[in-house]
Amino acid sequence: MRNTEEIWRLVDAKAQPFTELSDRIWGMPELAYAEHRSCAEHTAMLEAEGFRVTRAVAGIPTAVMGEAGEGGPVIAILGEYDALPGLSQEAGLAEPRPLPGDGVGHGCGHNLLGAASLLAATAVKDWLAANGLPGRVRYYGCPAEEGGAAKGFMVRDGAFDDVDIAITWHPAAFCKVDEALSLANTRIDFAFTGRASHAAAAPHLGRSALDAVELMNVGVNYMREHMPSDARIHYAYLDAGGVAPNVVQPTAKVRYLIRARDLVELNRLVGRVRRIAEGAALMTETKVEARVISAVSNLLGNAPLERAMQENFDRLGPPPFDEADRAKAAEFQATLSEEDIASSWRRAGLPMRPGISLCDQVVPLEVKGVPMIGSTDVGDVSWKVPTVQARGATYAIGTPGHSWQLTAQGMLPAAHKGMVHVAKVMAGTAVDALRDPDLIARAKADHQARTGGRPYASPLPPEARPPLDMSKGAA
Repeated sequence: MRNTEEIWRLVDAKAQPFTELSDRIWGMPELAYAEHRSCAEHTAMLEAEGFRVTRAVAGIPTAVMGEAGEGGPVIAILGEYDALPGLSQEAGLAEPRPLPGDGVGHGCGHNLLGAASLLAATAVKDWLAANGLPGRVRYYGCPAEEGGAAKGFMVRDGAFDDVDIAITWHPAAFCKVDEALSLANTRIDFAFTGRASHAAAAPHLGRSALDAVELMNVGVNYMREHMPSDARIHYAYLDAGGVAPNVVQPTAKVRYLIRARDLVELNRLVGRVRRIAEGAALMTETKVEARVISAVSNLLGNAPLERAMQENFDRLGPPPFDEADRAKAAEFQATLSEEDIASSWRRAGLPMRPGISLCDQVVPLEVKGVPMIGSTDVGDVSWKVPTVQARGATYAIGTPGHSWQLTAQGMLPAAHKGMVHVAKVMAGTAVDALRDPDLIARAKADHQARTGGRPYASPLPPEARPPLDMSKGAA
């Protein structure tokens, strides 16, 4: 317990500047691969705290790594700081009111995510120095989690080759160890090229790229009945060919996001979608080119690390929210539907307790919720090294992810308390690993068993490069 309380005190000692960092990042929301100011803020904090800084990790301008300590095992703590389009919102206001500007907002809480992870890494650095122990802690500032798969490019480029374990977290409604359920996915742009013509005078001379996109979408929508029930496919038009209906559209582009339970099933679905695109091009006498934008693996769990993290949660208890925090959270709950709130309890695996606006317990490790599965590039890190992820309570129960309500709560006192709380959990888990070589050994053995001893194989094709321009026009 003495060691646990020591690392908690080290987190508390640095909490204020890191909550201020989180608020600064909230106030400068930037999209995937465009997080230049946010990355600079994190880099400045790393330098101020005495970390050895590596910029442009994997050739990505907005990826940064800071290391402290000497020798011993390497503990990675992962942070993020990218925002989302269309989720700008006035802070603390429980009604939709976008801020002036480009419409970008931190609707997934990544302003908190990066700051808490850097706070945890700083506390571990200070603990290593105070105790004179071997070991290294690294903070990885990872951009573009929202669709850009930056961690996948970083893993493929060798940034995690010498890491022993990785620790991360995500803002949530409840405190718990993540169940390590996610879908592998890939984003592919299908660009069709046809032939322009006058749509009235000479329609027979035109070959519509827009027709090809629409036929492709029809084909994929019919395919939905004949694919695994836990797979997902989404699409968005990037180029509809123009705004003049009297011109046969010579170009059109659609972005597909294809998700499946693992890489084997994903590759099957991708092959089918590609054949549908080729069929649409054949039917319209157009040409199609496909470009992979990003791809991520499904998450792998790690039982020894999950038990170690749960022990830290149990020792610490829930975040120290007060009545003012709960009253403010209740204002946001009033904007939500009963279904939103009930779904949040189900996802945590807990019976619903009406009138509870903020988390007041730690979810036991054995409690499994009803999964609502998305994707994350943490999956690629988890295939490379043993990885564990926390869920830290930072917002009102029922708040949907990627919503204006989540953006609005990103600078509340409850959000600050939640991020400091989960920083203690991550730092405590890291210290447990540094003090107990057997924990790292067991984590590696578990990882070896889950991967079947197979080396990590990136889902990104060799020619794929970080899509640094993927957010242009998204705001």
